[in-house]
Amino acid sequence: MRRRAIITALAAAGLGLAAPAVHAQGSAARTLRFVPQAGLSSLDPIWGTQYVVRNAAALVWDMLYGVDSQFRPQPQMAEGHAVSPDGLVWTIRLREGLRFHDGEAVRGRDVVASLERWMVRDPMGQMVRALRQDLAAPDDRTVRLVLSAPYPKLLHALGKQAAPCAFIMPERLARTDPFTPITEAIGSGPMRFRADLWEPGRRAVFERFPDYLPRPEPADWLAGGKRIEFETIEWTATPDPAAAAALLQAGEVDWVEAVLPDLVPALRRNRAIAVEIADPMGAIGALRFNHLHPPFDDVRVRRAVAMSADQQDYMRAVIGSDDVLWRRSPSFFPPDTPLYSETGGEILSGPRDLDGARRMIAEAGRAGSEVVLLNATDLAPLRAMAEVSEALFCALGFQVVTENMSWGELALRRARKDPPGAGGWNVFHTWHAGADCATPAAYTAIRANGPDAWFGWPQNEEIEAAVAAWFAAEDLAAERAAVARLNEASMAFMTWVPTGLFMSYQAWRRNLSGIGKGPMPLFWGVAKT
Repeated sequence: MRRRAIITALAAAGLGLAAPAVHAQGSAARTLRFVPQAGLSSLDPIWGTQYVVRNAAALVWDMLYGVDSQFRPQPQMAEGHAVSPDGLVWTIRLREGLRFHDGEAVRGRDVVASLERWMVRDPMGQMVRALRQDLAAPDDRTVRLVLSAPYPKLLHALGKQAAPCAFIMPERLARTDPFTPITEAIGSGPMRFRADLWEPGRRAVFERFPDYLPRPEPADWLAGGKRIEFETIEWTATPDPAAAAALLQAGEVDWVEAVLPDLVPALRRNRAIAVEIADPMGAIGALRFNHLHPPFDDVRVRRAVAMSADQQDYMRAVIGSDDVLWRRSPSFFPPDTPLYSETGGEILSGPRDLDGARRMIAEAGRAGSEVVLLNATDLAPLRAMAEVSEALFCALGFQVVTENMSWGELALRRARKDPPGAGGWNVFHTWHAGADCATPAAYTAIRANGPDAWFGWPQNEEIEAAVAAWFAAEDLAAERAAVARLNEASMAFMTWVPTGLFMSYQAWRRNLSGIGKGPMPLFWGVAKT
């Protein structure tokens, strides 16, 4: 609360004293100045799952298909497709005239190489890879995929918004080892990345690609014609939320992706600024365990943390006193969605039991263990959750080592499987967009497939069987039954601890139009007067 009081005071000072900037009218209208949730420290949207990287990638790269706001995959780079009667052979035809930013034509072999790299890192891609008999490009505009068994959700896999997305790269980039980040951003999307102006973690600049061929349909999430109204889009990361709000108030930036609730009242007093919830589906906060190393390699210790953690503590730290923006949720799935289930969630909804948790930890032989907690200090929600966890782990008797770093640095660190004392880690915080968690299809964090799982590398056969049952379900009732099993198994195994569901505000200058709501900032259709 002391930290929030300081932030509020800084905001009041900044918002009251900042002077409007003076811009040349023409150049200002051609440039969109955006403050992302975090700095862009990586260019590779396949190597990791950071939302900020995915969001930048959606400007630079395109996909064969893209989901719309109803989660329906629509043709994007694809002109169309044909499927054999037995569902085993998919033939996808590329649109004519597609070009990469380096001037080279988009060819079938680029698609093949891109999908092969994506299949290694993405959970749905891994399923496709396991069924693949052949993936080839018979000619420059055709891609042919032969499967050993039908995979009805293929188009959703190719068009989903959950990272890693199936972005199409030039073959020379796509042949990079999937576990080695690419260092060059060349795509066929609506904007080119200005590598010469990139300041990793701070500033990124995108300029319009004149040879981009938008589809004729209206844009709808990742589907339709992605028409950009700006010559340049400038991203400037501002770790201090109060400073970002002050820049918006002063007219130095046009759009801030994430605004602390404490700053909203001051922003709303300015008639030139609009403030709205960015994504009504919200996000699920997550305390992510490393399952490879003590103490959280023992399920008893993971469950001890869950039975002593209070979602209200986490959510109040993230949101403050605005109870409209959060809710308890003893589930790995977002509330008010068709598959939502609280089966097995009693461990999160019952009374907190700190003494019982300490006993479980002692019985597991992990009392007094060292816990390396990674803290992303430049993302306010993650920093707030880490502070709550630090206090909780101390109360449970652990020896806590909190390592502060940027979100970009954390993204690199969490990929390491080394022991915590040798450069690895035990826990970190993140969040998962509700749209990514509505079904198991693209829900990377729910999987427990060991070495191929998301960071933390959990392994559990019951969870994987429940995921497979959902994919095999033939109707909604069967899907719901499978998700209930999945939630129960995930709670018993305690893959990670859901810390509550929360929503975030975004804010922009009212001379912008076309800003929508969804799981990511969508730049197509936005205009400035």
